[in-house]
Amino acid sequence: MDNLSFIERLMVALAAGFLIGFERQWHHKSAGLRTNTLVSVGSALFVLLSIEITQSGGDVTRIIGQVVTGIGFLGAGIIFKEGFSIHGLTTAVTVWCSSAIGCLAAAGFFVETLIATLLVVGVNLALKPIDRWLTNRGEPKKE
Repeated sequence: MDNLSFIERLMVALAAGFLIGFERQWHHKSAGLRTNTLVSVGSALFVLLSIEITQSGGDVTRIIGQVVTGIGFLGAGIIFKEGFSIHGLTTAVTVWCSSAIGCLAAAGFFVETLIATLLVVGVNLALKPIDRWLTNRGEPKKE
């Protein structure tokens, strides 16, 4: 892989992570702009490394599998349980998605990266009011 392709793939991962992180930061979530951007870029770096070292033979998916495991561990640290309620699950899943999107970008799937980024941001934006409505629908009205 030449340097221009390397930079292009890394910048696409950075832009995707930035967009996801911007939405999370806008809504004052704990894993926001820097976290999602760095997760996407870091995942892309591991995939790019994997592509480079396996050009002479080997399995690219081995490092990608380890990225998934590592991000799962990171996500577990974001989730908090307080009594019967759980906090941070959506944030953890968003970080997981940022990692997957970084992997897509590094593999050169730019259209797929854009689609996935728009879907993640769209789910976090569009489904929040519906989620809130579903959560509050059974509660008695306060007078």
